[in-house]
Amino acid sequence: MLPRADLLQDAEYRETLARILDLGEQALKTWQVVCSDFLSPPEMAEVQARLQKLTELQTAASGGYPQAERQRLALARSEVSIEPDGIPLAAIQIQGNFLFDPATHRDFLGALLGSGITRDKVGDVIVLGDSGAQAIVVPEMVEYLRANLTQVRTVPVKVNGIPFEQLKIQPPRTKSITSVEASLRLDAVASAGFSMSRSKMVEEIQRGEVRVNWKPITQASYTVGPQDLIAIRGRGRLQIEEVAETKKGRFRVQMTRYL
Repeated sequence: MLPRADLLQDAEYRETLARILDLGEQALKTWQVVCSDFLSPPEMAEVQARLQKLTELQTAASGGYPQAERQRLALARSEVSIEPDGIPLAAIQIQGNFLFDPATHRDFLGALLGSGITRDKVGDVIVLGDSGAQAIVVPEMVEYLRANLTQVRTVPVKVNGIPFEQLKIQPPRTKSITSVEASLRLDAVASAGFSMSRSKMVEEIQRGEVRVNWKPITQASYTVGPQDLIAIRGRGRLQIEEVAETKKGRFRVQMTRYL
């Protein structure tokens, strides 16, 4: 049995983690690979951080393509072979003419959920402009969506399964930023990276809107460093690439902003 009480203690995503622990115990008992539904990046970060302490259990994650945000987690005994490529996933095309009624990511996601499925059955949604969208889903939802997802906004649509090779993945829009700061405090680095005033950034941090490596941080004085990922709800992500100390004892911070 897994040490559930210890693993669940102070967990932010307690219900999600509890479900994953159920799957982990199933994997240990059956000697088979078992898979979760889709997890968000913060959920995945917490789950993997907690499970890495367990020597008897191993995990692998996949969302259908390398930079996928939402992913499924596979769990198995440490003695059992487990490969990300073996995680069951399916790609669908949501096709329609959106020239006169453009639809956003929110519209497509809303239509998917409005068809009667839950959020954890849907991975990333890729908007294609006038022609519709593509999405990653659990395989058992493909036929259901083919029959039940018939409209997005005012536009009639058809849903079909497609090979993953037909996914039209757009490279993320990025912006390189270099800033020289007196310290590596979260409020200082994040305000430079997100082009916000420091006082406004402090407010965002104190409200719990800022995460570092998907963990909520509410202390403006928190120290960040190379490879840390800073995310702000509604504002995107900021990756710290390199930090170098200047001759005057300040810090030159190279960052990548994901727009």
